[in-house]
Amino acid sequence: MSSNTGTLVTALSALWKGELPLGQAFWEYAIAYGTVANIVATIAAIAAAAAGLPDAVAIALFFLPLPYILTAVIGVVRSANRYQGPRNRADMAKIAVILWGAAMVIL
Repeated sequence: MSSNTGTLVTALSALWKGELPLGQAFWEYAIAYGTVANIVATIAAIAAAAAGLPDAVAIALFFLPLPYILTAVIGVVRSANRYQGPRNRADMAKIAVILWGAAMVIL
């Protein structure tokens, strides 16, 4: 395993466990990376459909980021549970990431 792969696995593990700071988990891993992954997957699915590939290919491409999105949502919720700051900030992050996750699956 290369150093970059090890770093990625370590970061995703920390995200999953809720060990990242809430702001980093929410803004960086969920909103930034998750949204970009979803946009790329959606474009790939549209391109596959436009190219006449089987519907199953387009559907698979569309749902490809789903495991990451679920990891990000769970990670943010767990980070919010550990958050030592104002409870309303943690609660808002939970609500926002769940709504974001739902939007990423639907859109």
